[in-house]
Amino acid sequence: MNALGLSMIVKMGCICARESIDINGIKYIVKERLGEGGFSTVDLIEHKGTKRKFALKRILCHSVEDQKVAMDEISYYKKLKHPNIIELVDSTFKGSADIVVNATSEAYLVLPYYRRGTLHDYLTLRSFNRNYLDVKEIIRLFMEICQAVKYLHDFTPEAIAHRDLKVGNVCLTEDMTPVLMDMGSCATAKVQVCGAQDAQKLQDLAAERCSMTYRAPELFHVESYCVIDQRTDIWSLGCVLFALCYFKSPYDFVYERGDSVNLAVISGTITFPEDTPFNEDVHDLILFMLKVNPSERPYVDSVIEKTRQLKNKIEPVV
Repeated sequence: MNALGLSMIVKMGCICARESIDINGIKYIVKERLGEGGFSTVDLIEHKGTKRKFALKRILCHSVEDQKVAMDEISYYKKLKHPNIIELVDSTFKGSADIVVNATSEAYLVLPYYRRGTLHDYLTLRSFNRNYLDVKEIIRLFMEICQAVKYLHDFTPEAIAHRDLKVGNVCLTEDMTPVLMDMGSCATAKVQVCGAQDAQKLQDLAAERCSMTYRAPELFHVESYCVIDQRTDIWSLGCVLFALCYFKSPYDFVYERGDSVNLAVISGTITFPEDTPFNEDVHDLILFMLKVNPSERPYVDSVIEKTRQLKNKIEPVV
């Protein structure tokens, strides 16, 4: 599976008539469909000359607003440069550049192809035999993911929130380096909500772009007058660390039981397995991030410091 599922239904299969596409003068052959969603698809493509493989994300735009959303995603890819954040190889639009209402265009994003797939894929495979990761490896992976988040939160002139951090949005390189992807959910971190209309708009956007089992409580029920900031990502990081330990977000387990994720998140209910191989220090780090009240939630620097302390406790500095 390709690492760019982006909350899509994975749908493997060959494309019988091999499509050839030209992106800014470079020719690629479409090898197979990797995933598809409501308005976008991801294909495995191969450079016609070098045979190097890439992932092609196609975003279908039906309106000016759709095109603006696609252009914003491309803009984030272009300005974010970090070893733990996916790079944009190339991009273009197919169709009208001056799109009008009811016209259709398509954004093409050429991205790296990660043969190992996503952290979600990796954890799913390990979950079949309850093959828990070693705590040192968990800390290494989590610390690198935190570094990517810190880069976003420290970005100038304005801090950026990812808004859809989850194990399905973390690719793995050949040497098991985590790489954060899906910049389509990114937004200015600090949002001032002024009134019920603003609140409903943000809540609807969160429902569309932020995966439910990793979504922060304040995005389930946005208050009419409040400030939403980058600490939505800290809640998601807590869910990611839980998944590194137990293969899934704590709220994936709630969803699978058929219980209300909304109610479980709002109440801050966290249940750790009884037969856990991890000690209280690991659980404390998870709970440190999963504070229902965002004002009680730490910023990423505090998360990194607490993770470093745990690392030093497990591997004392000589």
